[in-house]
Order: sequence, then C-alpha cells, then structure tokens
Amino acid sequence: MTRFWVGGYGADMEGQADGIGLLAVADGQGPTTLGYRGAVAPAPSPSWLAQHPTLDVVYAALEGAGEVAAFARTGERALRPLGRPVAAGQYVCHLAVSPDGRFLVASCYGDGRVVRIGLGSDGALLPDARDKAAELREALFGDRGADEREGDGEERRADPTAAVDPYASDPNRLDRSLSPSKGGDPRVSHAHAAAFLPDGRIATTDLGYDLVRIWRPASTGLTLDHEVVLPRGSGPRHMVVHPSGHLHVVTEYSCELFTLAADREGRWGLVAGTPVSAIATPGHDYPAELSRSKDGETLYAGVRGSNTIAALRVRGSGEQVEPLALADAGVDWPRHHLVHDGALLVAGQRSDEITVLDIDDRTGAPGRIRHRTPAPAPTHLLLAR
Repeated sequence: MTRFWVGGYGADMEGQADGIGLLAVADGQGPTTLGYRGAVAPAPSPSWLAQHPTLDVVYAALEGAGEVAAFARTGERALRPLGRPVAAGQYVCHLAVSPDGRFLVASCYGDGRVVRIGLGSDGALLPDARDKAAELREALFGDRGADEREGDGEERRADPTAAVDPYASDPNRLDRSLSPSKGGDPRVSHAHAAAFLPDGRIATTDLGYDLVRIWRPASTGLTLDHEVVLPRGSGPRHMVVHPSGHLHVVTEYSCELFTLAADREGRWGLVAGTPVSAIATPGHDYPAELSRSKDGETLYAGVRGSNTIAALRVRGSGEQVEPLALADAGVDWPRHHLVHDGALLVAGQRSDEITVLDIDDRTGAPGRIRHRTPAPAPTHLLLAR
C-alpha cells in the first residue's frame, strides 16, 4: 500500500490538523482510492516533514512551537515520539537531513536562524551535538577553545555575521516599495530552506534578505563559506538540486526561478533567471514549493494566489529553464506538492484538500485533476518509506 505522511497546521497556526496525518492508497488500487486516514502522531503544527536516509525515523518542524521533533515508525500506519522535541528557532519551517544521517538543518522563518541539530545512531535528536573531544576538554579544563565556542554558537543559530541585509540603507527610512512586510516595515532575515550540494556543502535561502548562503559543515556546527545576492525584493524560498549540479531557486515575491552554478573555485553565482509562469503576478501570486521530475528535465512550481502548478523545462546542461505548461492546482493555496509515480499530489492549505494531477508521460506537463480528498490544513507531503 502506498502511503504518505502529511504535515499540517494546527490550532497554534490557525489550522485544524491534529498532528502528522496519513494519506494512503488501498492495496492493489490506483490513486483514485487515495484517502486521508487521520492523524497518526499528535503534534502541534508539524508543517514540514523529513525522512532519515536509512532509518524509519521522521522529523517534523513544529512551526508554532519553534521546535523540531523526531518520530519512529511503529507498524504500517503509526509513528511514536523518539525523545523530546529540541528547540530550533521562531517559526521553524523547513528541515533537511544530511545524506549520512548525522545531522539535520532547520531553517527558521521568524528569526532567520539556520540551525544544525545532531542525530544519534538511532536517529534521535541530540540537543547538544558537540563532539566527544570537546566534551572531554570542557570536563578537564572547564572551558573550550575559541573554535569550539564559535562552533557551538553556529550549532544553535546562524553565524550572526551572515545575517546582514546586502541592500541595507538608512534604517530610519522605510522603503514601502521594496519591503515585503505589511506596512513597509524594515527588511528582516527569514531563513526558509536548505539543500545539500553535491560537494557536501549546504545551501540555504534567506527570503527576507534575498540571499542564498553557502555553508561548510563542521563537527560542531556550520561555517559560512560565501553568499549569493539575488535581485532585491525577489524573496528566494525553496530550491532543488539538478542532476547536473545546478541549483534552481524559486522566489516568493518576484515570481521567478533563478539558476545558480559553481565556478572552478567552488563559488556559486547567478547564471540565469526566468518568470515562473506567464500569468504569475508579484503581489498577487506567491510561489511556494519547487520540485523536479526524476530525470531533472521538468521543474514544477506551486503558485499560491492563482492556485496553479507551473511546469518549466530544463535545457542545455541544466542552466537553461523555460516555461512549459500551466495547470489548475485544484486547491486553494497550494503550499506543497510531490511528484510520484506519474502524478502530482498537491496540498491545499486553505481549502483543506489534497488533489492528484496527471502528468503527461511524453512532455512532463501537469494535466487534469484525477482525484481529490479532504485533509486538514495540509502543508507538506512526504512519501513513507
């Protein structure tokens, strides 16, 4: 039986979800039997879910609580808490687990933190992920060296020197034309997603400061390598790594898709950009999730506002992207979507519904709505192992 874990907003985020839900297809039957089976793990607003690479452990960003929680699967349809939740930061909204399963990176929208949290051999969260040598030095000498103190700080939050607005101007002047905040408030840092790059480094987006940051992992934290500055007011949100090694970034405010690449020295930079779709309008539309087909030839962006799914074709060596097709998402506020088995599953946060769209086998274009099922304030879909 095909199963998906469903993240959603609960009462603390003005939603109706009771925890991590289960979406399942009946044995031997197609997606038209897909149905929401209810909450299988109580949790407050598990808005983003991530799977451990080798263990039956699922991690949830508890957005309203500002915490990350781990759950171990028990049986086919149940999850149980694995240890206690760990504090991350205000409105933690995204999780990415390292390919080796040793740590995860949590992005926090509210305070801009990028938090590295260590993982145990059983997949449990480690509140303090300092290495054993650092622990021994502290026990023997009562203090740690400057490197360890700095590393521990980065373990819990983004390097404070990184959270600087590259377009900073007079802080007393409110720029209402460029500030995405209501009322023209000054720009603030909003970390929103992380992606592991082929060389082992980590890319994170800062939606508020129009940055893509490149980090190097260390034994006890993250070290900022460099930053890529995107056009002011673009609002980089989510990313996918292309098989070619290019990084595609969708922007929430300017409704664009930017392609980044690394040069021979390993420094990333902007190489191309294109509108997400012909009808997406900044200020009315807000792209959310970005995903790709297995072969990387097609990208799919969910666009809130017009409530559409925009498909884009990847050309050349991964650096060229052009609009391909546009389809009705069939939901209100498509917060997240997932490509699976020739179909596109779309989570409609405001319509309390999940739809299944056909994907054309030949072109990769999304098509008609094949099926829909009710689900409380869905914000994320994760294929169950």
